[in-house]
Amino acid sequence: MDNKQDVLPQDQSCDILLTGGAVLTMDAEAKIFEPGAVAIKGDRVFAVGEAAQLNHLSAKRVIDCSNSAIIPGFVSAHDHLFQNAARGLGEGVDFRVWLPDFMMPLAASMTRDEVRAAVTMAAVEQARSGTTAVLDHHYAGTDVETTAAVADAVESVGLRGAIGQGMGREQPYPKKEQLAIAAAAIDSRPAGSKVAIWPTPGDIIYNDQDFVVSAVELARSKNVGWHTHCSQYKTDPDVYLAEHGIRPVVWLGEAGLLGPDAHIAHMIFLNDAEVALTGESKTGVAYCPVSHGVFGLGTIRLKDLVNAGASIGLGYDGAVAGFRNDMFEQIKLAVIIQRLETMDPTESGPQQALEFATRGGAEFLGIDAGVLRPGMLADITIISLEGVHMTPRPAPIQAVAFSAMSTDVKVTIVGGEIIFEEGSCTKVDEENVMEEAQGRANDLIKRLNLPVHINPSR
Repeated sequence: MDNKQDVLPQDQSCDILLTGGAVLTMDAEAKIFEPGAVAIKGDRVFAVGEAAQLNHLSAKRVIDCSNSAIIPGFVSAHDHLFQNAARGLGEGVDFRVWLPDFMMPLAASMTRDEVRAAVTMAAVEQARSGTTAVLDHHYAGTDVETTAAVADAVESVGLRGAIGQGMGREQPYPKKEQLAIAAAAIDSRPAGSKVAIWPTPGDIIYNDQDFVVSAVELARSKNVGWHTHCSQYKTDPDVYLAEHGIRPVVWLGEAGLLGPDAHIAHMIFLNDAEVALTGESKTGVAYCPVSHGVFGLGTIRLKDLVNAGASIGLGYDGAVAGFRNDMFEQIKLAVIIQRLETMDPTESGPQQALEFATRGGAEFLGIDAGVLRPGMLADITIISLEGVHMTPRPAPIQAVAFSAMSTDVKVTIVGGEIIFEEGSCTKVDEENVMEEAQGRANDLIKRLNLPVHINPSR
């Protein structure tokens, strides 16, 4: 354990003092203070260090974190929150059947109230599991009002992040109108908003090149990021090559579209040149291990991408693909999938995966969080290290990454505000949220009469 505090503040007062737990700073030096303390003032971390050196601070509220871990909040780097309305439906179906035959018709048919209820339910589940920020790719109703309703729902629970304005060939508006709608949506919640709106061309593989360029130009003119999918399915690069005469990520590089403002989900099927371009440009890659496994998509070249310099975050990719909004599951599988692929237990580890879920995700999303250090946003999760699954207790990193579950989260804090504690969210009525989400989901599935596609023999 590190025995040197990050800072001894001159000011002797703070708003919240978290004390007595194992503080996993997730900084570049991987400092851990145990027992440690984190002081919060306003929306920022005020001080971090050993508990004995910070317990003199005068705090409006002191939270005893004994037998707990204090970590930066989790960030979901890729999500489809509206899919909570159809959690798990379509299980066991090939991705290229599931997407056009099930998911796209469902997305096109949802009402704004059905979207809002599903998104609010997903945000509640994420807050309960220690997630503090999300990048959501929304395409179920892409008018300005519906996208704004998604942002409002996320913020109502207390999360921060960005909502991707769905764009592409599958949308009901002409391309020029889609760009105008996206511009209006961005202006309604511009850069710097707690929950901003970004342009989100659906998938590089299935979008016209000029349209992708226009979407990125719009993002850059508005000083926001942009998000998309790329090379998710095994045939995607070949499909793109046949249509355009170039591989997708190579084209993105040549077109000047890669970079820290590019946030791309999946990126499974990359060749060496594409890995190098992604890393050299510091492009963000959302690694979604659970959905990659559920759909049998494949395994990203994680070590190569990290070594090349890419920014890596972990994403839920929607409850249809992952069933649960549980970042602990993503963290553990992020390691296991890499070890299975390489048959090498040294290929990936819990420290790295936890970094992806915290510091990496914050870097991916472009928010000033992900590390417990003075001056950073106070987006923090407190996790119990007690229980039969923690006894005997592993070391703090392994305990959080491999043993903990979402039900171990005790407190979730976003910008210094407690949004979950004592078993319930503080800003919304969970019972009402659950009741509405279930009722509207029942109405949706009944109205659409979509096949569930479950094979009971498996």
